[in-house]
Amino acid sequence: MFMAGVDVGGTKCAACIGRITPDERVEVLGKEVFPTPSNYLEALCRLGDALERLLVAHKVASLRSIGISCGGPLDSRRGRVLSPPNLPGWDDVDVVTPFQQRFGAPTFLQNDANAGALAEWQWGAGRGCRNMVFLTFGTGMGAGLILNGELYTGTNDLAGEVGHIRLAEDGPLGYGKHGSFEGFCSGGGIARLAQAVAEGHLRRGGSTLYCPSLADLSSVDARRVAEAAQRGDELALTVFRTVAEYLGRGLAVLIDILNPEKIIIGSIYLRQRSLLEPLMMKTLREEALPLAASVCEIVPAGLGEMIGDYASLAVAKYHANRLT
Repeated sequence: MFMAGVDVGGTKCAACIGRITPDERVEVLGKEVFPTPSNYLEALCRLGDALERLLVAHKVASLRSIGISCGGPLDSRRGRVLSPPNLPGWDDVDVVTPFQQRFGAPTFLQNDANAGALAEWQWGAGRGCRNMVFLTFGTGMGAGLILNGELYTGTNDLAGEVGHIRLAEDGPLGYGKHGSFEGFCSGGGIARLAQAVAEGHLRRGGSTLYCPSLADLSSVDARRVAEAAQRGDELALTVFRTVAEYLGRGLAVLIDILNPEKIIIGSIYLRQRSLLEPLMMKTLREEALPLAASVCEIVPAGLGEMIGDYASLAVAKYHANRLT
């Protein structure tokens, strides 16, 4: 059984095809990636052309279904993208119909966090779970929720917007709110927190390995802060201790409300687990209900850096299975 996946991101787009094996795993047969065009019509056309080439190259005559993963907000029921902040000009765009008409296959849309949750649930660290949470922890902080063995999207696809939760009265800006979960636990939030810490340190006459002068502050990003922390830079370690504490607080909220058996965290946590896990777990144990915390395992994404390749295919498989 062959399926296709389409990923629409703020910086790049990707099309792929995969084969579902008899044991319900997936084998990615081919993939094409290109920078996201500024015009949505061009992006959809190029994605369709890329998918056409992949089908020809791998001698795939027909598709069982097509899955589309895209940043929200969106309307999955109508198959429309609703002005995502990282996709200017994508205002109430029907992304499902062009693929459905061109390839004659049922086509389904989910936001990127939900797509990641489906991928981890079907093929990654969440296999066998009935209740799990997937956290993106990348450029932003979003969640995909699997509850009672089903993807939970909410009334209008806004379930899982955990980045908007306020964890402190003040703090880095994220998701339009200072002190939010995304403000403390995202690539952008880490960079802003590091800039604030470094500026305060420099005003007091200090210096820092990752930010030697105020002129360099504009180039600080999460990767550089993490590299400095791994080298033992005390200011960078201070930043990551703050991130770890608020990650623990955010996880405690999710555990208390949802009582999941597993929380799977991708991207930055996957790469910086050694910096984050000890204090994160200490804070979580202090903040969460002990009985709920005792049955919840916190793990990095099982699909690792490959999760993006599987996410859209996971959307295609999940919804195709629900049709039968």
